[in-house]
Amino acid sequence: GKIGVKPDVVTFTSDYFETIKQYALWMINNGLAYMDDTPQEQMQKERMDRQHSKHREQSPSEAMEYFKLMCSGKEDGKPWCLRAKMDMSSDNGTLRDPVLYRQNTTPHHRSGTKYKAYPTYDLACPIVDSIEGVTHALRTTEYDDRNAQYQNISKMLGLRRVRIQTFARMNFMYTVMSKRKLTWFVDTGRVTGWDDPRMPTVRGVSRRGINIDALKKFMCSQGASRRIVNMEWSKFWAENKKEIDKYAKRFMAIDKTDHVGLTVTNGGDGTDFLTTDYLPKDPSFGKRLVRIGKKVLLEKVDTEGITVGENIVLTRWGVVEIT
Repeated sequence: GKIGVKPDVVTFTSDYFETIKQYALWMINNGLAYMDDTPQEQMQKERMDRQHSKHREQSPSEAMEYFKLMCSGKEDGKPWCLRAKMDMSSDNGTLRDPVLYRQNTTPHHRSGTKYKAYPTYDLACPIVDSIEGVTHALRTTEYDDRNAQYQNISKMLGLRRVRIQTFARMNFMYTVMSKRKLTWFVDTGRVTGWDDPRMPTVRGVSRRGINIDALKKFMCSQGASRRIVNMEWSKFWAENKKEIDKYAKRFMAIDKTDHVGLTVTNGGDGTDFLTTDYLPKDPSFGKRLVRIGKKVLLEKVDTEGITVGENIVLTRWGVVEIT
């Protein structure tokens, strides 16, 4: 909402749970998937060793029974998961019979307790993208190994082809960007929320003063490169300064305590004024009055190193010789 992006329609993967389930059943009936109850650690070892599961050659009818058991939510169905028959000999580990469905009896925030087993991201993503008419799936480079799996599942299910456009995620120096890690800061109360000004989120930087147009320009200027970069925050805020500079009126202020006095011998009694533009680059913003007189206050840090006989410039007024 803050960056002004208004979607034509908002959809959820949960809208397609039943459709995805039918695709899973189709895979089982056509011998493209099987049910497996191999313990997780053993399954990981088998995949590392490129060894087939003992259940890989089970019949479709047997796999169907175990799938129904898994979806029932019963304890006996908890160890079972649905795996795709791909290529256990592949150098790409994501193609070694990935898991497509698992039991999870926790009530879903949208569908409630209707389902007791859910599809993994690997199965749901290509199906939903194809059904919704996505032409280009935008994915970060961390999914590179899974792109082949995405296309493989699409081909197995006879789905419309979706092109994958890969880009690198942006990192900032000395900044945690992982959503999982940032969630820890929120959950443990170390920040006030996702809109805490210290958070590297849209809501966070908005509270810190980012101009939305500057944010959009910064994002667009990065392009869709595959090269991972570690950006300095100074570049981010420099873009913000450029945008604010277009409309920020100019005023002057002096530190209340850390300042020094300057006497301008011919400066008048303080009843004189001069006019200056609110925004020198754009006179249409109007003018303001600046009072001038003998007593002038300067920032102490600006006076360091000034010597007698030196000329200094008082902005919008003139040149003064130090005596």
